[in-house]
Amino acid sequence: MREEFSELNDDDPFERQLAGRLAALRTAAGWSLDELAARSGVSRATLSRLERAETSPTATLLSRLARAHGLPLSRLLADAEALPVRLLRAADQPRWHDQQSGFERRMCCPPLAGFATEVIEARLAPGAELVYEEPTVARLEHHLCLLEGQVSLTLQGHAYQLTAGDSISFRCLGRSAFANPGAEPARYLLAMTVPSL
Repeated sequence: MREEFSELNDDDPFERQLAGRLAALRTAAGWSLDELAARSGVSRATLSRLERAETSPTATLLSRLARAHGLPLSRLLADAEALPVRLLRAADQPRWHDQQSGFERRMCCPPLAGFATEVIEARLAPGAELVYEEPTVARLEHHLCLLEGQVSLTLQGHAYQLTAGDSISFRCLGRSAFANPGAEPARYLLAMTVPSL
């Protein structure tokens, strides 16, 4: 197995914080280096070098490790930042618009080191539908509060109709779908918490 990594930048404190985070995650899971190697497909030698901050991982290696720990890659990276407080002005909050589906997302509170929850504001255009065949993280906790419009939410084959002011809390265990059956845009806040950080 050929694994790619780059030389460590000794001037970058994030590299050492990331190494510490990787080691802490493995220890918290109760896994040996051999066990994590088997779960992630990353060799024991490479894992050891990563945890000792002797090398810098590629995005591919980090993705494998994030998957083994059941974390989104964004969460794994954010947890290495080690910032106790972050003020994020509205103008600096990442935004994304999927023209095809009519879905807009503003990341109000992106992942942050030591925090398990992130918050997004989402807008669904009239008639828009988002379908997720499976969750990116098993048992990811969701709390949705509908601010404007209507949303039809389907979870594990059960449909829930929400109108402005309604809220719903759930864990994603399988297929889910978000749709706006109304004639006006729907806007909601969604808080998501990664289990067992």
